[in-house]
Amino acid sequence: MSRVVVRYAPSPTGIPHIGNIRTALFNFLLAKNQNGQFILRIEDTDRKRFIPKSIPKIKESLLVLGLKWDGEEIYQSKRLNLYQEHLEILKKKQLTYNKEGAWYFKVEKSKKISWQDLLHGPINFSSDVIEDFVIVKSDGFPTYHFASVVDDHEMQVSHVMRGDEWISSTPKHLLLYQAFSWNPPKFIHLPPILGPDKKKLSKRQGARSVLEYIEDGYLPEALVNFLALLGWSPKGDRELFILDELIREFSLDRLNKNSPIFNIEKLNWFNKKYLQKYTSDELIKKIRNFSKLAKTVNDQHLVKISRLVCDRLTTLADFDSIASIFFEKGKEKPPQKSKIENARKAIESIITWDEYSIGQVLDEWIASNHFESSDFKNTLRLSVFADNTPPIYQSLAVLSKEEVINRIDDAIKKAK
Repeated sequence: MSRVVVRYAPSPTGIPHIGNIRTALFNFLLAKNQNGQFILRIEDTDRKRFIPKSIPKIKESLLVLGLKWDGEEIYQSKRLNLYQEHLEILKKKQLTYNKEGAWYFKVEKSKKISWQDLLHGPINFSSDVIEDFVIVKSDGFPTYHFASVVDDHEMQVSHVMRGDEWISSTPKHLLLYQAFSWNPPKFIHLPPILGPDKKKLSKRQGARSVLEYIEDGYLPEALVNFLALLGWSPKGDRELFILDELIREFSLDRLNKNSPIFNIEKLNWFNKKYLQKYTSDELIKKIRNFSKLAKTVNDQHLVKISRLVCDRLTTLADFDSIASIFFEKGKEKPPQKSKIENARKAIESIITWDEYSIGQVLDEWIASNHFESSDFKNTLRLSVFADNTPPIYQSLAVLSKEEVINRIDDAIKKAK
């Protein structure tokens, strides 16, 4: 195989959604697997739909996942002279004409156009179904068809991997390659990601940007792993792969012709797995960077809380909702007043305030007073925290004894 050069070529008309970034990921994996080049080319020739603020978001979407492009990003709007030069070549060959200020490419009829798609196999078109098409607009900017072909040739792109909505455009591109007497790259057209209803993925079902998922507490590693398996299958039954492992494993022959189904439960599974792989220090750092509540406590306190809630986290966003009971008591209806008062006496009798002593004293209190263990613990749970907490003795140890008693006193005031 000659040197692999691929490109991710978004139009800056908005923030790319997750399906678009999957295309970038596959291009990146192919390039890095073959020690090739991954180019970022901003296709900003549609000036009517151009949104300048989307360019930093495109770059951030790649970088947050570790998809660093080679060299500087390329802007088509800065290459107008190049497109003009190639327009002149086609003019000299009498393959163009001007209409209302725009330049059209003449399509020769009764011509068979075919190529071997590396995913779909042989694809055939007749030029009879293709009308003459614009290659340079009246504003002097090239169309996507023209600029992408010129750039792919100039940049020596070996493989064009893109969504299969571009299959119908490929014949136009091949006609341009033939007009310039250039060898075309190899084409790989990826099937779209579908929603659970087997229809085009909607925003409600998951067609959101990578940056939105990051803001919702998903990890870059989980997103990369999840996206890689949407349309590509590794060997064996292993599912967890970090980016470097995906680079080593990736191959075009394991791409799937069928559209993958977006499954948010699977993404949640990946995210939970990667959260569980973190060391305590790594998890604390992630939580502190993400959580508003975590910023209000020191590391020692945060370690205690995270140790209790880490198994319950699916995303980083879950920390504030699950750990909120350690920062502010829940609003559940308190148990019977007599039960709470009994629990208060038990808490007051604890001399050394740590997890071991709390458990030892309260278990002895339950036994000596012949209480039902689950009922006593539930009284404490509802009086101090909420109706659903991590193990109650460990949870009590996170708070100070004074804070526990204050919360119990507050519950007594509200109880009947």
